[in-house]
Amino acid sequence: MSTLYDRADIYDLIESDARTASIRHDWKTFLGNRPIRTLLDVSIGTGGMTLPLQELGISVSGSDLSKSMLARCRQKAEQKGCPVTLLQSDFRDLSCWSGNSFDCVASTGNALGYVDHDGVLKTLEQMDRLVRPGGFICFDSRNWEKIQREKKRFYLYNPFFKGDTRINLVQVWDHHADGTITFNLLYTFEQHNRIIQKELFEEHYHPFSKDLVLGKLAELGYTGTALSPVPSTIQETDFDRIDWYRVIAQKASDG
Repeated sequence: MSTLYDRADIYDLIESDARTASIRHDWKTFLGNRPIRTLLDVSIGTGGMTLPLQELGISVSGSDLSKSMLARCRQKAEQKGCPVTLLQSDFRDLSCWSGNSFDCVASTGNALGYVDHDGVLKTLEQMDRLVRPGGFICFDSRNWEKIQREKKRFYLYNPFFKGDTRINLVQVWDHHADGTITFNLLYTFEQHNRIIQKELFEEHYHPFSKDLVLGKLAELGYTGTALSPVPSTIQETDFDRIDWYRVIAQKASDG
């Protein structure tokens, strides 16, 4: 079965000017006055989560494993008149960026869960090598601990529209004995109350705990670690009630 990341056209259907504005505001609230002028997103996808940072005066670069997602990202950036440097790469090996350093190195879109625990730790090490002294590392993730505790299976999303086509998304999550989870994503497209198209995708995740990643950041010498819900405008301090979260931490300065 195909993966959604081979279909950038489907992946981007949820995008809108309102969603982009909301993402930009969320980043502005979350980053606050941190001195970030350059950011590398190592799971940039089509750029929906980080291209809005350009309008905050941040220079964005990115890499991703999917060639089709990168092509879409490049097209969107060029249409905005803000081209970005994009490279194809697995985030467990970021040697393609050797010789570069950034104010912030991020992984967006819940991407870390695609690899096993060893892969998550290796990715954080790879990201760390590209963070300038005094810079920041940042990532977001679903709250896997909440997901595994509740073991909810069915997720129904509000429909959205593209022209006269209504698009529905249903997700069914299969929780496996080894702790991994398969997301089954069903898109249906309706016109005049008839389904005219169906698209089914499978995505496989390896849930990890918050302590795993926060412990790794501490081991790498990061301090000032901050965790907030996504979006950061949600007023919730109880981690057990957060569905999605973002972490940012600062690397030690030279000397």
